[in-house]
Amino acid sequence: MEISDSKNSKSKRRGNIYNRIKDLLLLEGVSFRELHHAPTRTSEESAKARGESLKIGGKCLILKVDKDFKAFVLSAEKRIDSVKIKKQFKAKKIRFATPDELMNTVGLVPGSIPPFGPPIMPFPLYIDKSIIKNEKIAFNAGSLTDSIIMSTEDYLKVSDAKIFEFSKS
Repeated sequence: MEISDSKNSKSKRRGNIYNRIKDLLLLEGVSFRELHHAPTRTSEESAKARGESLKIGGKCLILKVDKDFKAFVLSAEKRIDSVKIKKQFKAKKIRFATPDELMNTVGLVPGSIPPFGPPIMPFPLYIDKSIIKNEKIAFNAGSLTDSIIMSTEDYLKVSDAKIFEFSKS
């Protein structure tokens, strides 16, 4: 269990992201279910902790596309296709954000990144078509121990993202 105090700003930031997600969902009037569980480091562990299919997991990956970081959300059972992303953005180079870059920009570790752009996360948000095929989405909400499950329809309404296919078939 993590105890936060005013001196632990990274812990405080994580908690704030979780609360900001909940506040956004409540403000938008959408239903969601919260789960608090043991730390999960992989999509498979998260699905098991939630008692949900891996398929509905919303995996959020932060990539540096040329010079800018962007957030990409796809079904946890899928893998990202970097060729499709390069083509979409006419990019020369893409790479995953490093753990240090994640910690320095948003105060989070890999696996805890929620599938949101502004105002929750500072990255433009892109959703893969694999997400819209599911009735619901489950995701880690700013920590490795907090998950939210909600309808995909509601998620798409509040996420304000661009949708295109960037997962491997």
